[in-house]
Amino acid sequence: MTRIEDLRGKAVLITGASSGIGAALARAFAAQGTALALHFNSHEAETRTLGSELSGSGAKIHLVRADLSKRGEAKRLVDESAAALGALDVLINNAGGLGERRPLADIDDALFDFVYDLNVRAVLAASAAAVPHFEKRGGGNIVNVGSIAGVDGGGSGASLYASAKAAVHNITRHLAKDLAAKNIRVNTVAPGAIATPFHAKTPAARMEAMKGATPMGRVGLAEDCVGSFLFLASNDLSGYITGNMIHVNGGMYMP
Repeated sequence: MTRIEDLRGKAVLITGASSGIGAALARAFAAQGTALALHFNSHEAETRTLGSELSGSGAKIHLVRADLSKRGEAKRLVDESAAALGALDVLINNAGGLGERRPLADIDDALFDFVYDLNVRAVLAASAAAVPHFEKRGGGNIVNVGSIAGVDGGGSGASLYASAKAAVHNITRHLAKDLAAKNIRVNTVAPGAIATPFHAKTPAARMEAMKGATPMGRVGLAEDCVGSFLFLASNDLSGYITGNMIHVNGGMYMP
């Protein structure tokens, strides 16, 4: 992997780091010489295995559990991570989920609250909590994880998730404007169909349909996403980019 020198020594928090894109990002940032706080909730064993792998390679790793669907947890996560690492330079808001697929008529308040608290409220709360830590460093970077669902409306039964990710896309634009004077950049990476545990319950026919709708002819891998995050986290590579979105979808969606 190409060395990105300005990332060496940076303190990075990745939410939802136990598997999929989050775990791929943890490996990629560790290879760049960053110190990492890896967030998990229910997948403790997987995260501890990942942490042991990375610390065994010389990376500074801190693991922290938080249920980001619960109010107050995002701020605690950020503050604890910054304290453990001694600073915070990059926040990657990767944690998210659709809960379950339901037609509109079957959506209840419990599902609505879960999806919006996890995908929207937690992003806002973690970003707000990160700002004071960034200010101590003279600036920082937030990279939010959006989704192709946030621009194309999502698949069957995913109306809540799609609308929540659309909110994340617009939160990115607002925060980019609001925080630019503090030397804090905010951008989004919007994956398309990526073969991760997120799609563990997606019917095979649906996955084949998404593959068929992708000009590159395949479903993506978590590793296909990491370059965009490294790029946006590096001031040397993307220092004049904020409020933007990188689509990683094999051509399924072309803005």
